[in-house]
Amino acid sequence: MSASGFATLPQPPYYAVIFSSRRSDRDEPGYAAMAQRMAELVAAQPGFLGAESTRGADGFGITVAYFDSEDAIRGWRQNAEHAAARAQGRSDWYEHFEVRVARVERAYGWDCDGAATGE
Repeated sequence: MSASGFATLPQPPYYAVIFSSRRSDRDEPGYAAMAQRMAELVAAQPGFLGAESTRGADGFGITVAYFDSEDAIRGWRQNAEHAAARAQGRSDWYEHFEVRVARVERAYGWDCDGAATGE
């Protein structure tokens, strides 16, 4: 993730893995450290392009991880350390989550200095 919070990505097509979650009310230790470790680990995953993430004060959060292929997504899913983190998330940190995988066909943006990106 860049300093702006936006991932710097190539031109489409590429894939987005959208992880929407609600943290549980339990104050289980280790969440921040595990989230940091997962960010470091996915950054080293072949085919990883970038990520964007946010979490509200109400515990609802969204992380979008971008990959260059479905094979890269499978590789991340099969990573043993990531699998252990998912299991701990189910038991300790989340009350609900959803994962959605999408192919990005178009992408564009804008910022206040008038610069447009993409289409």
